[in-house]
Amino acid sequence: MIAVSRRAEQVRIALLAGDVLREFWIWDRARPDGVGDVYTGRVEAVMPALAGRFVELGGVSGFLPDSAGGKTLPEGSFATFIVTRAAQGDKGPRLAAAGGTPADRPGLLRRGPGPLLDLCARHPAEPVLLDDYALIAELRPALEGRMRFDAAAFDAVLEDEVAGLSELSAPLPLGAVMHITPAPAATLIDLDAKAASGVSALALNTTILPEIARQIVLRNLSGGILIDFAGMKSSARAKLAAPLRTALAADPLKPELLGFSHLGFAELTRRRIRPPLHEVLPR
Repeated sequence: MIAVSRRAEQVRIALLAGDVLREFWIWDRARPDGVGDVYTGRVEAVMPALAGRFVELGGVSGFLPDSAGGKTLPEGSFATFIVTRAAQGDKGPRLAAAGGTPADRPGLLRRGPGPLLDLCARHPAEPVLLDDYALIAELRPALEGRMRFDAAAFDAVLEDEVAGLSELSAPLPLGAVMHITPAPAATLIDLDAKAASGVSALALNTTILPEIARQIVLRNLSGGILIDFAGMKSSARAKLAAPLRTALAADPLKPELLGFSHLGFAELTRRRIRPPLHEVLPR
């Protein structure tokens, strides 16, 4: 089920499997993240050292990698582009060549679908519960037959779990806790055994892996991710590689486990597309 709750221009979106929250997104209609937007752009600088081009989109500059259709576009040329990654941190949006006929000046041609329609497309069999009639009417052309009004689309239990996502820590099974420290270059996840007792460090870390993977998805942690496991010697942490890959397998962005650092951190890379939740939620 997909539950949707609107408050003014902010729309909260939850994917539920039974009572388990699997994905959570915020759609800020006043300030959309831009993923899927199509622009006319002008190539303003060719950057061989970066294997790409900077593109003026009309008030904002995006980056077009050579591998995304940039190789044949000289400086000053006009073309149409689609945003493949939202602006995040101090970096502008990532672009790909979109084909089609550009306008005569840089600017937005059409908005992308936004996270709600994107989620609905990825889960076409899921019913959609919404607590706002105006939003139902607006979405009817795309979601006719799937939507149902429910004033309690976000019930008290879901509200409590969503509220917890604003914290940079999360409870884990067996009394463990994960602490999240975002940085521009990577995100560190530090695992604290806390009250966990009576189990080996290997058993503890193996047990909590599925919840760690779920929290990564809920919070949309992306880019480089380092996990510092609890209570295990660096030399023993490689035993967690197979169960960690299994836990990550359900992630729609298919993160890759690169291995373990000399300090024993598990090193993951997860595609950056939409901004992570900690950049979207007010703090």
